[in-house]
Amino acid sequence: MASLLGQTTDCFEILAIVDGGTDGSLAYLESIHDPRLRILNQPHQGLTYTLNRMLEECKTGWLVRQDADDISHPDRLQRILGAIEQYPDAGMFYSFANYHPRGHAVGSFRCSRGTPAELRDIVRDGYLLSICHSTVILNVRKAMGIGGYRLELHNEDADLWWRMALLYDIHCIPEELVGFRQSATSISSRNLCEQMVAGIYIQYLLLSYLWRRPPQSVDEIRDQLAGLLPKGEFEAKEGLRAFNIHLVARNYGEAVRSLCASVKASPAYFVGRLRDELSSSHRIANGVRPHLFLERKETLWPQC
Repeated sequence: MASLLGQTTDCFEILAIVDGGTDGSLAYLESIHDPRLRILNQPHQGLTYTLNRMLEECKTGWLVRQDADDISHPDRLQRILGAIEQYPDAGMFYSFANYHPRGHAVGSFRCSRGTPAELRDIVRDGYLLSICHSTVILNVRKAMGIGGYRLELHNEDADLWWRMALLYDIHCIPEELVGFRQSATSISSRNLCEQMVAGIYIQYLLLSYLWRRPPQSVDEIRDQLAGLLPKGEFEAKEGLRAFNIHLVARNYGEAVRSLCASVKASPAYFVGRLRDELSSSHRIANGVRPHLFLERKETLWPQC
């Protein structure tokens, strides 16, 4: 909240939804006396319902996303306003994000880069865009027009990105405008394995759309999807996340152990992650090679 209230522009409203919170969030928000803040309190409905309610309740044409544990850099909204002025017909914008807090955490969120056409090509090739949800700015009308957020999974945002990319331009603001906080208690950390399987399912939905095949539900093919995950990638990703969390807590011994565990679990993943961090020209996308799905087409698309 402090990072939003301290922006270099003040022409915005903060829409905060408390989704059945019992941790004092509502009382904290009500203690902030600022005319730009509008608070909605609801019984617990879950993330997807709440994200769609944000779209419905938004009083402007654009919804700037931010999770409760992340921060906006001071000129974030000013940069966003400039991008909207330059590309008013866009369906979506996003920026880069660094791991927060700076000075303790290292690295940046692994983000896809490119022009709207290049991002669309990634999707047409059967891969998913890698975008930090907290950096996204949605054209409200267009996002709702393609169905908004659809799935009660831990990767509902990636499902919206591919649908948006196929119909509208997604513009990247190539600056780090958000600080992404990694925490052992965050939704992403607590559901990392499920999130990775959900990501494969989102790719499956994309391929089903591209190849015009009727998709099954995630529960019907969960085991087959889990089998597509590269060996050791979950442990490697978990180790890198723990590495940064321990750095922030200044538990340097545990940080080194987590880093070593990540490298041991999947040297290929670690090298690839390092390449993505250092190279500005490498194409970054999420998912596995599409032909791996075709090798299992009898079980993934039994009706074809």
